[in-house]
Amino acid sequence: MKPETSPQESAPPVRPAIVAVDLARRFGTLEAVRDVSMSVAQGEIFGLVGPDGAGKTTVMRMLAGVLRPDAGTIALEGIDVVGEPERAKAVLSYMPQRFGLYEDLTVDENIFFYGELFELPKAQFRERRTELLEAAGLAPFRRRLAGQLSGGMKQKLGLVCALIHTPRILLLDEPTTGVDPVSRRDFWAILYRLREQGVTIVMSTAYMDEAERCSRLALLHEGRVRCCDTPQRLKDIVRGSLLSVTGGDPRANAAALAEAPGVAGVLLMGDRVHVRVDDAARRKDELTARLDGQGLPHARVEPVEPGIEDVFVALVGAPA
Repeated sequence: MKPETSPQESAPPVRPAIVAVDLARRFGTLEAVRDVSMSVAQGEIFGLVGPDGAGKTTVMRMLAGVLRPDAGTIALEGIDVVGEPERAKAVLSYMPQRFGLYEDLTVDENIFFYGELFELPKAQFRERRTELLEAAGLAPFRRRLAGQLSGGMKQKLGLVCALIHTPRILLLDEPTTGVDPVSRRDFWAILYRLREQGVTIVMSTAYMDEAERCSRLALLHEGRVRCCDTPQRLKDIVRGSLLSVTGGDPRANAAALAEAPGVAGVLLMGDRVHVRVDDAARRKDELTARLDGQGLPHARVEPVEPGIEDVFVALVGAPA
């Protein structure tokens, strides 16, 4: 199925804070990123979604100026990241997958270290530290060693350190991977407040529910942007052609329907199966009868609204 939009066709509504054009990067013979372009609006939460090896981290590192592209240009608020990396660092903050916290330092000491790193005046540092600790819910834990924090609290501390110098652009590489649901919710509450303050956020994520919270998404596969648009417009690509099969054995249901007439693909989704078809209204009864005929009478087939994972599979195929 061909993508109906492209990064060039879905321009953001206001002036861009980030403009990347034709980025490419190789590691030996591996072409990790090729011809990646994106334009991210000021105050937007822009998501990068794709499987492992799609190029998400490589793109993030190039945007942050810590990895030089082999080709292409990057401008952050008009600053050439490749030509003026030190100047670009003043407007951005990058939180990689493994943020550099010092586990033998307390929460306060970690924040102080990053304040010193960015040479913040003492009065500005104290005010900013108090504001961020309260927003992250870490104020009661200021004297606790970072190594004794939960995974979610460590990520929130990492975000506090990344924000201490008040960056206008925030780059987050899968910041909530392995974090509990409550901490993920708190993390997103902080991101929403940052967006209201005009901070531009680019984040990669492995969670499809998080992807749907972004203003726009770029779907990456094999180093290329396959599609870029709002979550709703992306889901419109497969609207009206998706059926959900619940009940019984999901693997048996998927195997029974994979080769059925009109089926373009099946995707296991935990305890259910999503089936892409050419005509949902017509195929619903046909697939129900097929399951009954193969000894799977407890399965129910119903139309369902697509999610971002369904869009990705429709565009690039089921994961291996």
